[in-house]
Amino acid sequence: MITPGAGEATVPKGVRFGYGIGSFCTATVNTVPGLLLLYYMTNFLAVPAWLAGVVVTAPKVWDFIINPLVGRWSDRTVSRWGPRRPWLLAGACTMPAAFFLVFAGPPLSGVPAALYVGACFLATATAYALFEVPYKAMPGEMTHSYHERTSLLQWRMVFIGAATAISGVLAPAIATGEGEHGTLDSYRMMGLTIAVIMLVAMLASFFGTARAPMTGAPEPDRGGWREQFAAIKGNSAFLWLTVLSCTQMLAVSMMLAAAPYFATYTLGDPGATQTLFAALVGPILLTMPLWVRLAKRLDKRGAMVLAALMYGGGTMAALATPMFGSPWAHGWILLVGIGYAGLQLLQFSMLADVIATDAAASGKRRAGVLTGLWTAIESGVSSFGALIFGVVLSIGGFIESEPSLPVEQPESALSAVLIGQTLIPALIIFASVLMTLKYRLKPPAVPASATAE
Repeated sequence: MITPGAGEATVPKGVRFGYGIGSFCTATVNTVPGLLLLYYMTNFLAVPAWLAGVVVTAPKVWDFIINPLVGRWSDRTVSRWGPRRPWLLAGACTMPAAFFLVFAGPPLSGVPAALYVGACFLATATAYALFEVPYKAMPGEMTHSYHERTSLLQWRMVFIGAATAISGVLAPAIATGEGEHGTLDSYRMMGLTIAVIMLVAMLASFFGTARAPMTGAPEPDRGGWREQFAAIKGNSAFLWLTVLSCTQMLAVSMMLAAAPYFATYTLGDPGATQTLFAALVGPILLTMPLWVRLAKRLDKRGAMVLAALMYGGGTMAALATPMFGSPWAHGWILLVGIGYAGLQLLQFSMLADVIATDAAASGKRRAGVLTGLWTAIESGVSSFGALIFGVVLSIGGFIESEPSLPVEQPESALSAVLIGQTLIPALIIFASVLMTLKYRLKPPAVPASATAE
């Protein structure tokens, strides 16, 4: 039986690099659709805002089924590559092609376009689950050490920062490269470019984790769904972490969906999407060592509270952008980015702790089931960010359009864009601070257990 905190096995640097580079996929496949898909449908395919929000959200409901299934399958996989890596390869062989098809459809508009994009996005979500769930389960099985897991995931976060910068800056740059707002052809080129980047990263992660340790990994849990869900239901740390992460990612996804609209209608510059994104993700590359130290000094829960307050404070301050202009927005988004870096690192580090603690308590390998449920719930809930923003736009009277027939938005729509980018996400992220106070998972200096107040 594993004892969390027993031993301080260090994951080899080559494996850290190989594991981290997989985040080029996990970050990109979330960032690009979250940033551009809603805007692509409303402004290029003439899909009504509410329906575009449904299209972005609906395939994520499928995650509630496919992610736990993939997790369960990977827990029970026996191969010379280990239980997780065969699934990484399966995702690498299918997901990039499905992603490209999302932005490479035939010339459709309105409801037919929404149906096409929805089908392709559903296929992307399915293929992505094959890679994502086993990938996120791996850190909890690589080392026993409470703080080593944070150090390992620091590498992942650096790659997330790089991937998010590339996808958040490069993808809009390609998409808007032809004309002020871009064309259907430029969006197709963007989809192809990002798909190739993800393919290379996923294959690199598969080969780079060939020597990944499975430190004292227990036997797979052969129990039925009822027994496994009953055990998970009793894991209060896992439940609180899931609720916390869902709340935070709901705010993040809403801001991503709103960003192109904020740049276009609040700042008056569609190209500002790229610079805003650079301000958001730049801190991920620069502040990881700081957040690792803060996690040790304040413990992970205290560091999480600090990160959420920075994120929410910067988002709330950006509400005054119409008064102070673009530099004001970029400055506060930079603070948001520092908080976002901490949130990302600490979420995944806490999940790895929960996985290791569950293995110690149960003597069973069910990291895949835990990760599958966590990713399915988080992904499903966070996808509502685009739906909520789409509804906010509809309430504000936003008018959908095609590039050849631009329209002037009413003042109410402009106000909806600003509120959807700032006020609502800020309130959501502040709510997560209260949830963080309910999370409990003790470091190895005291008995490791998962309890909640």
